[in-house]
Amino acid sequence: MTKDLKRPESSVPGEPQDAEKRLEPDAHSETAKSEDFENEMRALEESGEDTQELRRQYLLRRFWQTASGFWGKRGLRVAWILSGILLLIVVLNIGASYAMNLWNRAIFDALERKESNTVFLLSMIYFAILAASVILSVAQVYARMTIQRRWRKWLTDNLVDRWLMSGRYYQLNLVSGDHQNPEYRIADDVRIATEAPVDFVTGVTTAFLSAATFVVVLWTIGGAFDVTVAGVHIYVPGFLVIAAVVYALVASGSMMLIGRRFVTVSEGKNQSEAELRYVLTRLRENGESIALIQGEEEERAGVERSLSKVLLSWRDIAFQNMKTTIVSQTSSYIAYVLPILLCAPKFLDGTMSLGQVMQAASAFTIVQGAFNWLVDNYPRLADWTASARRVASLMVSLDALERAEHGDGVGRITLSHDGEGAAIRLRDLSVTLDDGTAVVDDTDVAIMPGERVLVAGESGTGKSTLVRAIAGLWPWGEGRIEVQKGAKLMLLPQRPYIPIGTLRRAATYPDAAESRSLGEVAEAFRRVGLEHLIDRIDDEAPWDQTLSGGEKQRLAFARIFLQDPDIIVLDEATAALDPQSQDKLMELLSKEPEHTTCVSVAHRPELEAFHSRKIVLERRRGGAKFVSDINLIRKPGRMGLLRRFLRKRAARRQAAKR
Repeated sequence: MTKDLKRPESSVPGEPQDAEKRLEPDAHSETAKSEDFENEMRALEESGEDTQELRRQYLLRRFWQTASGFWGKRGLRVAWILSGILLLIVVLNIGASYAMNLWNRAIFDALERKESNTVFLLSMIYFAILAASVILSVAQVYARMTIQRRWRKWLTDNLVDRWLMSGRYYQLNLVSGDHQNPEYRIADDVRIATEAPVDFVTGVTTAFLSAATFVVVLWTIGGAFDVTVAGVHIYVPGFLVIAAVVYALVASGSMMLIGRRFVTVSEGKNQSEAELRYVLTRLRENGESIALIQGEEEERAGVERSLSKVLLSWRDIAFQNMKTTIVSQTSSYIAYVLPILLCAPKFLDGTMSLGQVMQAASAFTIVQGAFNWLVDNYPRLADWTASARRVASLMVSLDALERAEHGDGVGRITLSHDGEGAAIRLRDLSVTLDDGTAVVDDTDVAIMPGERVLVAGESGTGKSTLVRAIAGLWPWGEGRIEVQKGAKLMLLPQRPYIPIGTLRRAATYPDAAESRSLGEVAEAFRRVGLEHLIDRIDDEAPWDQTLSGGEKQRLAFARIFLQDPDIIVLDEATAALDPQSQDKLMELLSKEPEHTTCVSVAHRPELEAFHSRKIVLERRRGGAKFVSDINLIRKPGRMGLLRRFLRKRAARRQAAKR
């Protein structure tokens, strides 16, 4: 990988400042609140308190702290405009519903009086009201989905910006926390978490305005219920309104009682789905290794375990849906009949016309539907709550990494690209795990421009962790890493990344494929021994699965010759190559300009022949340390002899171990 000193541009075309806007300045206050909450939770857990419900509530607040920024100073100006348009359309839709309600009364009154001309005229009016209602409904759908689309993009950009910043996408794999499958949370949970609230706000606004409008209709038409039964005089003002409210309370209360576990079950379902997807993704990504050792049965068992968890969670969801269906179906059937039965006495004694009865029935259904909005949307509300909490859990983990970057209570390595003199200088460097456990302790090393340095040591001494710290991917520890000012740093890991696309894109990565000509890429391929792939440079194929480990490492060396970096760090970058191929590539590397600095982390002793200095890292109590720093004398006439000697010595050691 290449470390570029330029600030990355925004991913939003035409709005280059958006990334900065999304991350300023409220982000720091959000991470501070997150830290305060985590400290509070630790204190409560130590005292034996159950913090699960408190954490659930906080996660919803944490989600809104960021998500509501869409309408804030870091959001889009068009957000409020779209919201206002949607509100206006909702109001106009209520007006169309009221017009349809009045039409309902007029048509039945005309039918009762057998007025054919009025019926014909009302039939024509119906189509006008219908057309207006359909147009408004379509406009409402477009406005609602536009807000959802814009909001999802804004929140996704915010999360992706934070996720990709400073290698956090990699660091999340190294720390504990509830952030498994971040790609699923960003791709799927963000969609649900931004779609549902817009639907809910639209639904609640529509329900409130509908209830307010048609409660007046019910009160006006229904009047009072005045009857004498067995000598007892009963007088109930606005009896239809009271009946609608009581009925809605019973239905909503039943739904909340029956579906109280819906949120917990939905969270479990979403998590098990994410785990199944992760298992299948791992199976695909590691297909070659699994196939070579014939691990299909074990992988099938793993998939079966994950699938069983998914099916069990779906069974729980099915039971919850069955219970809520009983309430919703019963409610929907009773709601239409109940107002007719309530109005029947007044119609039979002549105090209400047929049109008034039907208008009251229509209004009652609308009011009951408004009051029972929760009944119909409780399952979706549970899904939204589960997704919002999963997104917030990822935010909380990113908050913790951000605090580490600012050194807030956590040891933090300082990485500077303004070094003077040395190409790379490690000043009092200690590298630790995120919990403070030392990996490399108290290191002070200067590597000068043009030096070829070999970093050796047993497996597990922290060599690769040190490389990650130099790359800025490992923030935990103390001390300072200084990289020469203006120097271009390139790191080659043991497993090179091969992006999707053509071989040219893979060779020029992380630059664009068009940044190098076909001839330049072909020449680099010849130098590293990939001549057989030159004719396929512009072919698209699954190269990550097609190329062998050795070919991938050759391709990584081709990137060096195309990028021309000032500092090269190799982390076991020749481990998949045979000795002759390794010698050829290292020989090519040794011919790079004198100012080019090369740092190799490797086990093979024969690599000493290509370096001028060797530093040995040894595991010690309290963290690994550099125990020796040796100057290697390079004599060109004896390089081949030295390599053969070192190979024979390595072979004898292997034989002795066997």
